[in-house]
Amino acid sequence: MLRNARSVTAAVTALSSLSFAALMEAQTMTPQAIATDAATVVQARQSTTATDSSIRPFRVHVSQEALTDLKRRINATRWPDKETVGDQSQGAQLARLEPLVHYWGTGYDWRKAEARLNALPQFTTNIDGLDIHFIQVKSKEKNAMPLLITHGWPGSVLEFLGTIGPLTDPVGHGGAAADAFDVVIPSIPGYGFSGRPTGPGWGPERVAQVWTELMKRLGYTRYVAQGGDWGAVITTELARQAPPGLLGVHLNLPAAIPPEVGAALATGGPAPAGLTDQERAAFEGSRKYTMSGSAAYGLAAFMLVHPGFAKWTYGDDAAKTPTKDQVLDDFTLYWLTNTSTSAGRLYWENKGRSPTASATWKTTELTLPVAVTIFQEDAYQPPESWVRRAYKNLIYFHEAPKGGHFAAWEQPEEFASELRAAFKSLR
Repeated sequence: MLRNARSVTAAVTALSSLSFAALMEAQTMTPQAIATDAATVVQARQSTTATDSSIRPFRVHVSQEALTDLKRRINATRWPDKETVGDQSQGAQLARLEPLVHYWGTGYDWRKAEARLNALPQFTTNIDGLDIHFIQVKSKEKNAMPLLITHGWPGSVLEFLGTIGPLTDPVGHGGAAADAFDVVIPSIPGYGFSGRPTGPGWGPERVAQVWTELMKRLGYTRYVAQGGDWGAVITTELARQAPPGLLGVHLNLPAAIPPEVGAALATGGPAPAGLTDQERAAFEGSRKYTMSGSAAYGLAAFMLVHPGFAKWTYGDDAAKTPTKDQVLDDFTLYWLTNTSTSAGRLYWENKGRSPTASATWKTTELTLPVAVTIFQEDAYQPPESWVRRAYKNLIYFHEAPKGGHFAAWEQPEEFASELRAAFKSLR
């Protein structure tokens, strides 16, 4: 999730118009080919009416023609000159990007990702005029707690595949039967396999309303919700709306920057007086993050400069995830579903509001229980004092030693353990 709505939307729109931009030969992108890409996504994105509330099974099946066309574009890449600096301030570094893209066009196999998705129960249902895609995995344990998880950008439902086992089968992953969850993971409207909005008005507030209807339609009368990145913004809004049955929320991107700190960051002013050493470190870290800009070319390059993606190993260390295949699964998902632009519009819908400023989201007005985990490799790490000030009904706070901005992807077992602990008091 990036900071400036206007610049992000403009960048994504530019990307969409040339697709891979500098990475791909624009001359190869015929209108017929683009139309083929947009239309070949999946079996079961069926035509439905706004009054059809049925829940329909969903399977991913991308045509071979679309995959062949993608590889052709990748292998026709026209590479730019090497950046003139030694860091990522001019975009994704060529030495890092080139081998990844080469593998994408030669050794990568989308069908493996397709098989992983199709091994899970997937569905679509029409809510508010859009088909909403979601994964729903029920635990075999009696009295499992329903859990709604919302992804971010440039992640997707793929972020959470590794957490499904630990969450639904805790006994097999070091937990107790009483820790089990039923898991619901929807694709945000305009992202991946969900429908793309055709008009404005699909901001976090409306998505939260759709999630409420989804959980109601699934028959859940008591549930909890979790989110990081955009998922944290949507989940915070869900907590504000406090629909019947929502017991509490867990966030790993809390809106915890105090108003006076947010004002100093916005104006470039000095740190407010009276900060502790930990708070001053958080202030300087936030300032460094908000001031770091980056240029990007192409879909892969654009995603690779994201603060979370930038730390990924791409298979250099077999003990760490995501692997390069998992990263490419996500890139390919956005390409095949033609959702780079529609996903980017959520920044515009958010009207430039900071996802981490407590004043923006009026967090002190939330009455539902809130749990927060700070993962130690994330770019934004607010101290506990800020988090407790932001959320008056904070029931859990922990600084996890491993994991970053996309913690569920990077450390699925650690992520699942955090959710077990966070929601234990609400069972």
